[in-house]
Amino acid sequence: MSKLNHASPARPRAPGGRASESGGPVAAGRIEDLAAASRILAAQGVVDGFGHVSMRHPSAPDRYLMARSIAPALVTPDDIIEYDLDSNPCNTDGRGSFIERFIHGEIYKARADIMSIVHSHSPSVIPFGLVGVPMQAMFHNAAFIAAGVPVFDIRDKFGATDMLVRDAPKGVALAKVMGDKDVVLMRAHGAVACGPTLQAAVFRAVYTEVNARIQHWTAALGRGAMAALDKEEGRLADAVNQTAGMRAWELWRSQVRSQVNW
Repeated sequence: MSKLNHASPARPRAPGGRASESGGPVAAGRIEDLAAASRILAAQGVVDGFGHVSMRHPSAPDRYLMARSIAPALVTPDDIIEYDLDSNPCNTDGRGSFIERFIHGEIYKARADIMSIVHSHSPSVIPFGLVGVPMQAMFHNAAFIAAGVPVFDIRDKFGATDMLVRDAPKGVALAKVMGDKDVVLMRAHGAVACGPTLQAAVFRAVYTEVNARIQHWTAALGRGAMAALDKEEGRLADAVNQTAGMRAWELWRSQVRSQVNW
């Protein structure tokens, strides 16, 4: 059983802004779904040994949940750690944290509507952050892309770096470039996909990768302009996907259940 199911009620923060206590217990099923999300993203080719998915605490919006620093395909419910929005851990119990957890904390601060975030180095997506070719929505499952996909270039503000969002200022800059969009690319690094639920964020991360492959194939045909979804078509199709997308989640989640005992 996850340690988070025994978490203490929220209390005032310690001096200096560090979280002193948990935001409260989280149902075992929610923790299991978050652990399963990591495995789903690995199985779908969105993450490999690197990458992470988080979920805002269901009853404490100033906290979020994410696995310890471990390969996504190996995550279990006991690996989940709680963080405040400054990305200070509440309950590490000796477990290591991802360096780039600030991606999650700063986006949650900036966007109250976001309940889950996926950071990946999805291979088909990366080229769109390297050239001046915008990602377009190639089909209805990737309708959310029609709203636009900005590109965050870390060197614009920070110069030469190791490309990692390893502190709050870099996370703030990323969140600012992302703005009100659901996906943001990171030059020479990867991407972030977000959603109003864990299931939606996973769906968007998966179909961002699928859409990128389709756009590469379409461009290779070299036969004129792409008849991609426009913004209104994207808005209408994405509204349908908010419900229909659960079909994919149920399939992916059942596949994880067949492999583990939680």
